Parts: sequence; C-alpha cells; structure tokens
Amino acid sequence: MDHQLALPWLRNYPGEVAPDVEIPNLAIGELLLQAAAKYPANEALFFFGKRTTYKELLAAAQRMAAGLQAAGVGKGDRVAVMLPNCPQAVIAYFGVLLAGGVVVMTNPLYVERELEHQLRDSGASVIVTLDMLYPRLARVRGDTPESGPVPQLRKVIVTSIQDGLPFPKNLLYPVKQRRAGKQPQIPYGKDGVTRFASFMAKAPKLPAEVAPDPERDIALLQYTGGTTGTAKGVMLTHRNLIANAAQCEAWFYRVQEGKERFLAALPLFHVFGLTVIMNFSVLKAGSIVLLPRFEIEAVLKAIRDEKPSIFPGAPTMYVALLNHPEAKKYDLSSIKACISGSAPLPLEVQTQFEAVTGGRLIEGYGLTEAAPVTHANPIWTKRKIGTIGLPLPGTLAKVVDLETGETLPPGEIGELLVKGPQVMQGYWNKPEATAAALQEGWLRTGDLAQIDGDGFFTIVDRIKDIIIAGGFNIYPREVEEVLYEHPGVKEAAVIGLKDAYRGETVKAFVVLRKDVNVSSMQLDRWCRERLAVFKVPHVYEFRSELPMTMIGKVLRRKLQEDEELAAAGNDEGGEHEGKRE
Repeated sequence: MDHQLALPWLRNYPGEVAPDVEIPNLAIGELLLQAAAKYPANEALFFFGKRTTYKELLAAAQRMAAGLQAAGVGKGDRVAVMLPNCPQAVIAYFGVLLAGGVVVMTNPLYVERELEHQLRDSGASVIVTLDMLYPRLARVRGDTPESGPVPQLRKVIVTSIQDGLPFPKNLLYPVKQRRAGKQPQIPYGKDGVTRFASFMAKAPKLPAEVAPDPERDIALLQYTGGTTGTAKGVMLTHRNLIANAAQCEAWFYRVQEGKERFLAALPLFHVFGLTVIMNFSVLKAGSIVLLPRFEIEAVLKAIRDEKPSIFPGAPTMYVALLNHPEAKKYDLSSIKACISGSAPLPLEVQTQFEAVTGGRLIEGYGLTEAAPVTHANPIWTKRKIGTIGLPLPGTLAKVVDLETGETLPPGEIGELLVKGPQVMQGYWNKPEATAAALQEGWLRTGDLAQIDGDGFFTIVDRIKDIIIAGGFNIYPREVEEVLYEHPGVKEAAVIGLKDAYRGETVKAFVVLRKDVNVSSMQLDRWCRERLAVFKVPHVYEFRSELPMTMIGKVLRRKLQEDEELAAAGNDEGGEHEGKRE
C-alpha cells in the first residue's frame, strides 16, 4: 500500500482550507491590474515615508513596460533586475511582466563571477540596477561591452535609492552620499546606460498588450543560490507563481483583502520574498512596507510605526529581534502571522516571538524549484513544533527510499518528493539536470524527511549534509537543535570533519549571546545529557557570527571550505576552538 498518497494530512487541515485550490487563469501582471482596478487609492508600497497607491504603481509599471518594449524587449526576452527592496524593484518586476518579458531576479551581493554567469546564462538583454552597484556591473561588461563576456546585455537602466524617496529626503540623499564618498561615476548616454528617471519620463504611458500563456510561458528565471555548485536558472511559469500565491492565500485564510500590511524585510529578489510578500500582497491588494536591508532597529521601528500584520522571515531575523536589548520597548502587537522559512525554526525562538508579539509564527518549507512553498504548519489550528507542517492545498508529497525509490511508511527517513502546480518546468538550458530533478512530475528535493501518522512532515537534513561517523548516520540539524536549547547559545551550525578512525567526526560552530561565557566543556556536558554519545560534537569553535545567505540560511559549505583550507595550511586551531576530551 502507498502509505502517504492516502493523504493523511488532509484530516488535519483547518476547516476553512479546502484540499485543493482553484488557480486563476492569469498572468502575474494581471494581479496588479486587478488590484489597481478594485483598490486604486489603497496604499501598495511604503518606503521611508513615501506612499505609493495601486493606481500610481500600475501607471509606473505600465510606463516601464512601454519603455522596455520601445527598447526592443519582446515576449520571452529576459530582463535582469538587480535591486534591493525599493519601489523601483516592484515597478521593474511588474513592468517586465507587462511587457511580455521574463524577469531574471539578480542578487545585489553577487560578485563579478556570479553576476557574469547569471547574465550570460540567462541571455538577459537589459538590466535594471542601482547606481551603487554599477561599478561591479561595469567590470563584468568590460571596457567594450559589445565584445565583453555578456555582449547581449545592450541596455543598462540605473536607478538610485533617491528615486524612491519622498520630498525632502530625495534632495538630502545625494548630499549624504557625497559626504560619504559614495557617488560612483556612471557614463550615462554611453554604452546603452540610461538613468531610470529619464527612461521613465521618455517612455510611452501604455505598453502594447501582451497575452502570455500562463501554463506555458515563463515569467521568472530564478537562479538557485549556488550553495551546491554553479547556480541554475529555475524556469517558473506564470501559472507556477499564481498557483503558489493562491495556495498561500488559502493557507492564510484570515488575511483580509485590501486591509493587510506586509513587512518586506526578506529580499524580494529571493523567491521566498517574491512569492509570500510581493505576489501574495498584490493578490490581496495589501501594502508592502519596504526595507532595503535587514537592520534590527529599522525593523522594530517599522513594526511600531507602520503596524504590519504579516511578517514572513527567516529564523535569524526573529532571533535578532528577540536578542535586541531595546526590543521590549517597541509595540510589536500588530503582527498577526509570520511564516518562517529557509532554515529550521528553533522552538525557543518560536515560543518567545509569539509571547512578545501575540501573533502566530509557524515554520514552513519550500525550495526555488517549487516557487517556493510546498509545506506549512497550520497557523491558527493544530500544529506540530519542529515539523515543516502539512503539504499546501493541491500539493502531493511523499518520502522515498534513497536506493529503491519506493514510498516509505510513516516514521522512516528517506528523500522528500513533492508534486503540484507550483513545481517548475525545469532548469534553463539544462535538460540533464531537469531530468534528474523531475521524475514523472515529482520533484526530488534533495532533503531527507519523514512523515508521521498525522501527515506532518519533518526535515531531517540535506542528503549531502549527513555525517557518517563510525557507521552511524548523524543529522546536523538534530545536534543544532540541542545546542539552540542552551540558554547561552544564540546560533549554531554543525558539520562533519574527516577523521582517520571514525570516517567523520562532528564539529560545532557556536555564536554565544551577548555578555555570556560558555566553555566547550560546558557545551559538551549539555550535549551528552541530550544526545547519543556518537552524536556529541568532538570539536567546538566559538565565532562572533556565522556565514549566511541574504535570507539567513547558514552556509555550511563555507564552513566546510574554511576547514579544508585550514587543514591544507598549518592546521593550527584558533584560540576559540576547544576539543572534547
């Protein structure tokens, strides 16, 4: 019997949530058209005091679309958007889609090598970027862009944070930049480089109508983080993105149309922020409170002053807020619901955050290849702490044996596979990688998981992150959870080290809370009381911070690389490193 495809999770669905979801036959751009038609005067964006209505956002996106079409962008052409969270990022996103193009969201933190790979691989002909990022892009284009590594990139539209600010902040911003010595020289008018403001001013008001096929046409090329090798372009159709927004709408059934405010502390260029903030908010005609980067005090002030009700984030964000010495002075009670993704959510963080805000914080799960959300805990009904929850409406999930591919019964650990309308078409120009990831419609996640009798799924770890010591499988997440429970530990990450005797041994990287002193011997005792002896770390290293992605996912590979470099060097331990005897 197929234990899991009997869909045991459905009996734990909230009564308000149907087993499946009706997916509107829309292109993503139509979400904005509908919101502007129904709520033209409602606030769509808030950015450092500047409020943009849906009518104004639509007009700007249409003008962007018309300008792109005049610049030669047609249906299916790729346009890169390399911007932090600001109004121009939202305008560019919807502008590209209304022009019939494909958005290539690009991480502003990319170094030249990563940027060159993405631009060349995607074939982007236009990029919208920030003035502060232009020097990096210029180095990628070279002195003669037409013969450089990305010759197809013929147009560069450069904006500034100033363009999104209200008066008089927009006048003061360049003065502050000059004083800080942060005014890059940009050759406007040469090599296809143009100012965002000029581009918008010269563009026709309305674009030519384009009618994408939601089922087949790609809306977004979203590149995977590259933490497992060269980043691959994930092809997400309009239907994929609409489906995931509709699934989120069904799950967040108490979210009211035209009344919610979404805090955008997550970057919109990441698929998590793009779906659960930008697309979801526009679907519900909500307002997005934009923050260009995650700064704790700015987030606290934004919650206090702008009173957002929805705050999607990563565990590190919630940890940072809870640990801020001034957090208790701020009123955070406007927060109604938060979904945490990108990394495991420690129980202590969840409990404390709910106590402080009075809202609900639940753990979910997703991956770029699924647009991204596939699982989430119920928000206002029965949930299971430590699990990723239940598959979203219209989503199938199963755990399979790593060797045979057979579906496993509850309680057994195997690879998590998912299937649903949010799952990608495949990887851009990579048929072999697509065939390996998609098998008869099922997406192989690369994550080890188990399902219980109630249909709740738990992620055990990444398949590649398993530590095998003395023949025993050790899952880093399990060890990290125990470390997080220690009152002195703020953050923790666990990796495997090569060991001549055991094959691998466990090493823990630990960030302590401020003004707390904890020794490796104390952590060893803590872990010994809570873990089987073979799982207890043999080495502890105390750090001031851990390497992380923009959305708060610990880069275990970077820690592994650091260890390999140290082993190849003089192999001397740092003063903060302690070995268990």
